[in-house]
Amino acid sequence: MYPVIRTLKEIIVNRRRSALGPMEAHVSWHRCWPQDIDIYLEMNNGRILTIMDLGRTGLGIRTGLVAALRRNRWGLTMAGASVRYRKRIRPFTRFRMVSKCIGWDDKFIYLDQSIWIGQDCAVQILYRSAATDRNGIVKPERLLAEMGMHDPQPSLPDWVQGWIDADRARPWPPVDHSPQP
Repeated sequence: MYPVIRTLKEIIVNRRRSALGPMEAHVSWHRCWPQDIDIYLEMNNGRILTIMDLGRTGLGIRTGLVAALRRNRWGLTMAGASVRYRKRIRPFTRFRMVSKCIGWDDKFIYLDQSIWIGQDCAVQILYRSAATDRNGIVKPERLLAEMGMHDPQPSLPDWVQGWIDADRARPWPPVDHSPQP
């Protein structure tokens, strides 16, 4: 089940927090509740992806992304992700999430999100996202201008560019490995 109450909390709390520039980091605090765990008594990997939505919600509110999307009747889609799970998140553990836009290319905006337990990184995700309208993808420069940002496009970190390059080499559509009748 989607964490509706947690989402409402993030909306209410982050409307009251100070605004952030589009390239600034948003920090939020969360807890692993019993409904988040799997049979291995740790936060379920799928739930981690859902909890990351909460960090992006706060980031979107504080940077003006949500307002820009609403003004223009644009949507937002996640177009890819690369996840690293490195430390178990046990029940009742309180953790810090850091969410940040790290750059863009001609189509996509790249977001870096991480979950920290104390000084240890438990999870890190690189997301590729895009604003959309009825004609398809909205250019990142247009979206960022709507958010009040007119800075030049930053260079993407080498590890992000490596992921982009590897993803371009990956076949699409994928090979269908199911047995044929």
